[in-house]
Amino acid sequence: MTTTRDPQAPPGPRLASATRATYLAFIGAGFAFASWASRIPQVRTRLDLDPAALGLVLLAIAAGSVLALPLSGPLIARFGSRRTVMVMAVVLGVSLLVVAVGSATGVAVLVAGLFLMGLSNGAWDVGMNVQGAVVERQLERSIMSRFHAGFSLGTVAGALLGAGLVALDVPVAAHLVGVAVVVGLGVPFAVRGFLSDVHPTDDVPADGGPSALTAWREPRTLLIGLFVLAFAFAEGSANDWISVALIDDHGVSPAVGTLGFAVFLAAMTGARWAGPPLLDRYGRVPVVRLLAVLAVAGLLLFVFGNPVVAFLGALLWGAGASLGFPVGMSAGADDPARAAGRVSVIASLGYCAFLGGPPLIGLLGHQVTVLKALLVVAVLLAVATAIAGTLRPPAEEPHPGV
Repeated sequence: MTTTRDPQAPPGPRLASATRATYLAFIGAGFAFASWASRIPQVRTRLDLDPAALGLVLLAIAAGSVLALPLSGPLIARFGSRRTVMVMAVVLGVSLLVVAVGSATGVAVLVAGLFLMGLSNGAWDVGMNVQGAVVERQLERSIMSRFHAGFSLGTVAGALLGAGLVALDVPVAAHLVGVAVVVGLGVPFAVRGFLSDVHPTDDVPADGGPSALTAWREPRTLLIGLFVLAFAFAEGSANDWISVALIDDHGVSPAVGTLGFAVFLAAMTGARWAGPPLLDRYGRVPVVRLLAVLAVAGLLLFVFGNPVVAFLGALLWGAGASLGFPVGMSAGADDPARAAGRVSVIASLGYCAFLGGPPLIGLLGHQVTVLKALLVVAVLLAVATAIAGTLRPPAEEPHPGV
């Protein structure tokens, strides 16, 4: 850290404003995504999609993000995280309008809307994580996971709203149009308080540092990206398939299936909020390794238990998967001069799993059921546990036994 602010002292007005704005950016992104995810079972039924076809439709989101994420580092380096998030929130609102039309008219329009959603969500995600790293450095506390708790809080709100509207039989299109208006108009206003991505006290070379694209050649950055990929796969698979698996394989009602998704998200939110003191006390590596074990235990309960046990499994799965993504973002932003490029790379690799993993689960689920296909998540979490040491800050010595 290059600042000298007392981490126990309250932040100044500009830093406090930036902290609030960053929370709102994360909450808005989570609310938008969960609003769509909570209605996947109804869209699947209306358009008569089997698991394989639904998986291919969901691949459109991944395609949009895969295109946006590698370009977001240079984009943010040029225009800043504030303007990037503002513009992408508007674009995401438009994408929800297109998805709303597609949910009622056919697959082609739906796929176009989901592609645009992935495109805007990818750049928005990197932008808000870069800003989160800026605030975290200036606060001198491990607060990134609480920003991601804001994302999870948004997803809980979106999922609960979705469950309520499903129970009330509100059309998918009407639901998504309302969310589009809230996100497209509210988020650009909310993020005006973002700080400059580079603080005057940050140790940045006079020439601005290396190109954002050079991060793709850094072994540590790529390993962090692989770690985040595993946790993103665990999170993304849950987001898209918990409701479907509960409804199809555990035999619960659509409203209860959506409630199971909300349980997962609530557990993730709580764990992300509780994470900073643990990270500051014990360090990144032991905390995320312990949580990976917890996520695997929850996954096994979800797959092999009865519906009641599956709800407990969803809770443990959500808590265990909670810190992998935010801790990876913090690790990628350890050097402020290279934060935008490295966060872009890590997010790109993570979102390949976050958005590309669910279609893979769909294709496997078509052969062996969605529940059994979800066991792939456990394999990736084992890989993440093995390489977790790369999250350690470059100047930090390993703790004994870690």
